[in-house]
Amino acid sequence: MREFIPPASRFVNLPDGFAMKRGGRLWGARIAYETYGQLSSTGENVVLILTGLSPDAHVASSPSDPTPGWWESMVGPGKPVDTDKWFVLCINSLGSCKGSTGPATVNAHTGMPYRQEFPDLSIEDIADAAAYVVHYLGLERLACVIGASMGGMTSLALLSRYPYIAHSHINICGAVHALPFSIAIRTLQREAICTDPDWSKGNYTEEKYPYQGMLTARKLGLITYRSASEWKHRFGRDKSTVPHGKKEKYLNPEFDIQNYLAGNAARFCQKFDPNSYLYLSQSIDWFELGGTPDAISAQSALSAINLEHALILGVQTDILFPPEQQTFIADGFLKGGVNVTSKLLDSIEGHDAFLVDTHRFGHEINAFLGKIYTGKH
Repeated sequence: MREFIPPASRFVNLPDGFAMKRGGRLWGARIAYETYGQLSSTGENVVLILTGLSPDAHVASSPSDPTPGWWESMVGPGKPVDTDKWFVLCINSLGSCKGSTGPATVNAHTGMPYRQEFPDLSIEDIADAAAYVVHYLGLERLACVIGASMGGMTSLALLSRYPYIAHSHINICGAVHALPFSIAIRTLQREAICTDPDWSKGNYTEEKYPYQGMLTARKLGLITYRSASEWKHRFGRDKSTVPHGKKEKYLNPEFDIQNYLAGNAARFCQKFDPNSYLYLSQSIDWFELGGTPDAISAQSALSAINLEHALILGVQTDILFPPEQQTFIADGFLKGGVNVTSKLLDSIEGHDAFLVDTHRFGHEINAFLGKIYTGKH
């Protein structure tokens, strides 16, 4: 049980007694972040990036850490989020194991990792922690908040709770709440982890780790992050040529798709804490913009958000946060008088298209940021 902190991470300490939405407080907590580009003399060129469930704050390579970031194709000099123009701030979510305080962090009061003693985590807590970092760094008002997947939810919570924190927003494959299919998948993921004998009610060790549960959880996630069309195009019925040890005959990897899922899941298990996975996953299911599950409350909350411009991007093949959810966000912003550009992109890659389909997403993001860029330095 450990944290996985990128070397260029910097930290802001949250105030002692940081209150959590569902009860409980944190003492000695911190939030990890990285920055890219130069802050303009007017401070008007700040782009905040809020992440999905698994990424850290290392969104792109930098002199402090030249390893590729998780959105390397999108952020950097001359790229769609151009760091020659923008000062980019990426924040690792509260509750993560990637530098921000979470279940894998040592509790200063006990000298032991929080594990399941970490307070219940909500998207609103992640947003409040991000807002604290923004204000602590003296950033008066952000030019744009970008959030994808869970980060799209966090962005909506941030903009709703801090009405004048940003001029504009890019919401990518986001939602005002999770739909039943998504909740069902994440429930199975959590069940896979918690029923692994080595989970030990969250008290696992590196020597006795819920490896099989994490493998299954990650494989379930991967299946929903892409589309059936992409799996067909990418793997077809190609047979496996990878040697493998003798397993239960029903579990032998006979197809390339099985090898892909196994390899990706194995790498994920090596760099993510199971308790953090449980907490962040649950926070997504709990989130309800407006505080209640009805559409009227969510629409009211969206229309009350103070923004000048918004870009709402979805993917036609997304089954995890389907296009109807992005359309709902766009409609809510329009009712509030926001200048909205909404696009449902025809990408085969499904929910995770924003990570790999740089051509489609990069074009839209670059055009939108170009429209709001003032060039004032």
